[in-house]
Amino acid sequence: MNKNYYAILMAGGVGSRFWPVSTEDFPKQFHDMLGTGDTLIQKTFHRLAHLIPTENIYILTNERYNDLVLEQLPEVTQKQVVLEPAMRNTAPCILYASLKIQKENPEAVMIVAPSDHWIEDEETFSKNVEQAFEFCSKNEALMTLGIQPTFPNTGYGYIEFDKTANNDIKAVHQFREKPDYETAKQFISRGNFLWNAGIFMWSVKTVIESFKNNQPDLYKHFEAGISAYNTPSEEAFIKAQYPLAENISVDYAIMEKSDNVFVIAAEFDWNDLGTWGSLYDKLDKTENGNAVVNARTLVEDASGNMIRTKKDKIVVIDGLNDYIIVDKEEVLLIFPKEKEQDIKKVLKAVKDKFGEQYG
Repeated sequence: MNKNYYAILMAGGVGSRFWPVSTEDFPKQFHDMLGTGDTLIQKTFHRLAHLIPTENIYILTNERYNDLVLEQLPEVTQKQVVLEPAMRNTAPCILYASLKIQKENPEAVMIVAPSDHWIEDEETFSKNVEQAFEFCSKNEALMTLGIQPTFPNTGYGYIEFDKTANNDIKAVHQFREKPDYETAKQFISRGNFLWNAGIFMWSVKTVIESFKNNQPDLYKHFEAGISAYNTPSEEAFIKAQYPLAENISVDYAIMEKSDNVFVIAAEFDWNDLGTWGSLYDKLDKTENGNAVVNARTLVEDASGNMIRTKKDKIVVIDGLNDYIIVDKEEVLLIFPKEKEQDIKKVLKAVKDKFGEQYG
């Protein structure tokens, strides 16, 4: 296994659209959302470990989730858990972790991967990532894995690439924000657009140089602590300085501003597991067309439902179609699947009426 291969596993999100299972104290990446016996962060870690030395996988998360990470990933040491004292989007945390890795190994090439994505063909995933690593080792390239669109999805950003290239690695023309439905249809019909999955690969040298050129203030902010990184002084520096960093995404900070960006169209099935509906799409269905996690069900005239409870709870449903039905301790959610994007609003209303402890 190549000792220069590294990973930054992003595990700081809250996943509020998976409420009531996902909460601020215990977000979705630490749950077994698929009913497989592994949590999402465990599945992602083990997927990366097929290609990357275990000791080179860094977990980037909020400091409140430190104990959850160490509990669920006993293979990692405290040194590998990079803690954010405040939420500042993806650019600051990626720059911070990259500077730490560069100090340890200036020859590192790395992947930045969300902890909560569903990827079925892990062998092909490793093949695509290694292909990107080899390219990044020889070229000053910022790379991403794009997903072949299967329908005009308005919930994802898109990557427009150069379709004249005859190889698997294609130059990126531009990143496009989440489109409306008609624009998404146009993107797909043109044949040179991919969904932006938020999976990035680059050498540590190239990404830090890109931050230095495109975000000089942010670079100076974190570069000032280089002598402290990977030493006992690091925690004090980060606690004082991290909350002062600009809140900005890595896409906007460097990817959209650079002319050395390339994409590989992923060959594996992918889902970002962002909503209960996306989870429903990926789970096996009962003969009634319901997706069930943990529950035992008795249904009549009910289909298209996403049902999740504690282990072996009996759920009886009659005459209910296309609903999200989630039972978790003191909260029961029964909500139309077609309105799943409103769950964030529901969560806020519940917290306002009944207290912060329910979110």
